[in-house]
Amino acid sequence: VVCRDGCIKAVGQADVIRNQFSGATFETIIDCSGKCVLPGLVDAHTHPVWAGDRVHEFAMKLSGASYMEIHQAGGGIHFTVEHTRKATEEELFNTFKHRLERMRRAGSTLVECKSGYGLNLETELKMLRVIERAKQSMDIGISSTYCGAHSVPKGKTATEATDDIINNHLPKLKELKLSGEIHVNNIDVFCEKGVFDLESTRRILQAGKEIGLQINFHGDELHPMKSAELGAELGARAISHLEEVSDDGIVAMARAKCAAVLLPTTAYMLRLKQPQARKMLEEGVIVALGSDFNPNAYCFSMPMVMHLACVNMKMSMNEALAAATINAAYALGKSDTHGSIETGKQGDLVIINSSRWEHLIYQFGGHEALIDYVIVKGKVVYQNERCGTRSSY
Repeated sequence: VVCRDGCIKAVGQADVIRNQFSGATFETIIDCSGKCVLPGLVDAHTHPVWAGDRVHEFAMKLSGASYMEIHQAGGGIHFTVEHTRKATEEELFNTFKHRLERMRRAGSTLVECKSGYGLNLETELKMLRVIERAKQSMDIGISSTYCGAHSVPKGKTATEATDDIINNHLPKLKELKLSGEIHVNNIDVFCEKGVFDLESTRRILQAGKEIGLQINFHGDELHPMKSAELGAELGARAISHLEEVSDDGIVAMARAKCAAVLLPTTAYMLRLKQPQARKMLEEGVIVALGSDFNPNAYCFSMPMVMHLACVNMKMSMNEALAAATINAAYALGKSDTHGSIETGKQGDLVIINSSRWEHLIYQFGGHEALIDYVIVKGKVVYQNERCGTRSSY
């Protein structure tokens, strides 16, 4: 039972609920006989605001070009930055809205959304305004992330870019937050060899933390950088990627209760070694999942991410579901309101037309026929036109 305020009023056996609410009237009643009701999925890492896709680079990757080789040839992030700078706010909003709708149809009810394809103050703010606009106008939860340190802008050194972010970008974000224009939740840096080193990353993250942003950053993806150790030291809420994390870094994250946001789509598409999900779980790290939706990893679907996590990272289906719900909510600082079906939490739900929830992971790419309803704050935001037909077997 979900109240008008969008929060879960009661959870329990059907006959108990019927007796408890026998005198109540409801705007909507959904018959879930023979179906499964799951928490809305949480996508803990996406880059969904940009112009200029990179489909042409896929062929380069298939021919063996590495991420950094494409980056150094003027492709990668810089290609998207060029197109995003030229795009109007309206153009960016329209494509972003379409992408969020696709994520929602695949069961995501809370999505972390980053800036990062501006690399100058003007475009980063343009992206953050687009994210803020979607927060206010769309029926989907959004955790917004400032990622101005996604790459070093052309014509600048990493130190110059770091100084610009600390002296200009972050004070402006603080000002806009105080005026109520933009509310950013997290700060992110791409801590990587040839991008932002450990010291630059430390300076930016510390400055972001000082204006009230949660630390949630890219680390240890392509090279071992000791990002995990840094994140644990700074009190980071989460670190993403971690393909090259050290054993000491894993232990440090477990002790600091710093979530590991693992991105199986990225490792798959870039042919990287898979993150050590099993070792992290055994050491007690809070493991979350994200789609890493971006021009380099074009995937909207958390059910497909869960499937890849099970097959390629050796997670169990139970672990993958927790990583895409309650643990992903934790990585965004929202596990007290999102990520599970409990009284008092937000009524974000996914209803699938199968009596076994495992079908959501088992059916690789089958979510379009499997998901009957997506519900955000008790409101049906997506209903499958084939709803009610048996398509799960």
